[in-house]
Amino acid sequence: MTGILGHDAQRIELMEAAAGPRMHHGWILSGPKGIGKATLARAMARSLLAGESEDIADDHPVARLVAAQSHPDFVDLTRLEKDTGDLARNITVDQVRGLHRLLESAPSLSQRRIILIDSADDLERGGANALLKNLEEPPKSTIFLLVSHSPSRLLPTIRSRCRMLRFSSLDDAQMRQAIAIKQPNIAAVELDHLMTMGEGSPGRALGFVGLGIDQMTAALDRIALSGDLDNAERLALSKQLAARSAKLRFEAFLDAVPAFLARQARHRQRMALGTAIGAWEQARQLASAAIPLSLDPATVIFELCGLVAVLAEGESATA
Repeated sequence: MTGILGHDAQRIELMEAAAGPRMHHGWILSGPKGIGKATLARAMARSLLAGESEDIADDHPVARLVAAQSHPDFVDLTRLEKDTGDLARNITVDQVRGLHRLLESAPSLSQRRIILIDSADDLERGGANALLKNLEEPPKSTIFLLVSHSPSRLLPTIRSRCRMLRFSSLDDAQMRQAIAIKQPNIAAVELDHLMTMGEGSPGRALGFVGLGIDQMTAALDRIALSGDLDNAERLALSKQLAARSAKLRFEAFLDAVPAFLARQARHRQRMALGTAIGAWEQARQLASAAIPLSLDPATVIFELCGLVAVLAEGESATA
């Protein structure tokens, strides 16, 4: 399919089910965030609406209607954008209840109606319960495609009424190709760092583009090696990343430090391994709390760097 790398087995399973006499009405596309689940789901939705067994071109009438969000038999349910430009925290119950207009009518242009929810993890409790009612008594010729990064967070009753289609992270070759398609002029050094940070997810990797992740990683390497005894490295990072204008870089740093510590742990043994795992656990907790609790960025950066500096102590203890 155009624009999709990997996931051939999942695509084939969906297409074979669609070609059968009775396609299951509910599907959960599960796997790590940013690996292409939603991209495949949207391509599949276009194909199903067009009655085709392969992906359709962007200039196909159905593709144009879907892109314009005006196909009468298709709904792409996502978090709404607020007046501030940020996305709402959840997909609301009102959004799910708003599907009744589609579900109470027969398909008009296609043989099927498709409801794509990206992601089902974002459904608020009331929205999940409202969706469950539709899954329990699915209208004829309606297919639900639920993208989920953490299916364990979904209601067990939702999971039980859907077929699970599991996706895996992309391999290195697919990752390089995916990043190169979006960033054809990227420097080799930055590409290597994006590959490492992405951990098999091109969506995650591309989120770090232009944020100086290579410089951040180099600074973390120096801290882990030297222990940053004079605090120079951590103070410099605090100065660079704590300003309001550096919000995106600060958020990238919150992802970068736990990922850095996890990679360090994979290459350590005995006491050094225990030190790295302990630092990773603390960093993960601090990074995940920083934005929800509005913690002071400079303090968070300093403390995260301190956890990286502990790696130098662990190495010296085993030397």
